[in-house]
Amino acid sequence: MSATERAGAGATEGAAVSAPERSGAGATEGAAVSAPEAPVRSRTKVSDAPGTNPPDAPGANSPDAPGANSPDAPGTKPPDAPGAKPPEASDPLHRRLVAFQGLAAATAGTGKDPVNLPMIRHWCEAMGDAHPAYRGPDAVAPPTMLQAWTMGGLSGHTDRSSAYEELFALLDGAGYTSVVATDCEQEYLRPLRPGDEIGFDTVIESVSERKTTKLGTGYFVTTRTDVRAGGALAGTHRFRILKYAPAARPPRQPPARRPRPVINRDNAGFWEGVAGHRLLIQRCGGCASLRLPWLPGCADCGSREWDAVEAGGEGTVFSYVVMHHPSFPAFDPPYAVALIELAEGVRMISNVVGVPYDEVRIGMPVRLGFLRVDEDLELPVFRAGRED
Repeated sequence: MSATERAGAGATEGAAVSAPERSGAGATEGAAVSAPEAPVRSRTKVSDAPGTNPPDAPGANSPDAPGANSPDAPGTKPPDAPGAKPPEASDPLHRRLVAFQGLAAATAGTGKDPVNLPMIRHWCEAMGDAHPAYRGPDAVAPPTMLQAWTMGGLSGHTDRSSAYEELFALLDGAGYTSVVATDCEQEYLRPLRPGDEIGFDTVIESVSERKTTKLGTGYFVTTRTDVRAGGALAGTHRFRILKYAPAARPPRQPPARRPRPVINRDNAGFWEGVAGHRLLIQRCGGCASLRLPWLPGCADCGSREWDAVEAGGEGTVFSYVVMHHPSFPAFDPPYAVALIELAEGVRMISNVVGVPYDEVRIGMPVRLGFLRVDEDLELPVFRAGRED
């Protein structure tokens, strides 16, 4: 069998795949499934993504393509134009790095374990793949396990070549000390079965020009591993990493401040009470009804006369929400925002504190408190439980 795919991106849509090629990450929807031994080739590369031009597409990189390498093509410069420099001329490090291309990274490596059913079962359980081809006396290994049989485990690899170590020492010495795996590409030539002894050879296939990414500037290093079972080539595995110098982090910003309340002549008395750790409720001078938040006139009788009474501080959670998203500066989600019904009968919106957000309940008794959020702002909040 033969199929090439990007790990994690899934198998090629619409391609014919054999039964053992349907692993958790590589199962092909709507594809014709043949017997495990049927030779099938399917390739998926980064260049096949929409909006890109695969290297082997008609006319791609072809000297006969219209306008290709033409001095008259807009925005192009002939290779021999005065001042044109190859990438290595402006990047001496890259010239040293490409000297490693084609050198062995590992020679005559052996898998730490032969292909075995326990590892196959664990893989399938982790991937949620229940394909029958991976169970029973005639089981085969999921094709995307190809790399698993060559991994060094926690003890690492002992078969790395000196060229591989020198390449990474050169990058580390130049300041490209961070590493992240970016993608892989696999090609399957025959199924692997329990009992197969695994051997492999790895070559440094390519080192890219210097690239700038969001993570930082560095070089993509691609290795190709030829995996053999019983001496016969079973598949190839291309693995690409980025060795980079981390981009500088933006300077740390000062802690965000909570939004300031809008204080005007209609509610200034309320905030003066908060400053004195008192929760003041307006009382109508005409009908004696209580109101919160503060308003310039009574909604019941229309009177503009009023005075204020201090709330006793007892209340219950009438309703609440838990804020997860979107996040706002100075707030640390998740947190509970509640509509509190005070013992006096009026309601106000505030935070419930002193209890985990997921333990807030409607009807929960709460008690008034005051929370200083910064040097200029103090807010009324409600703590779970009554005052002892």
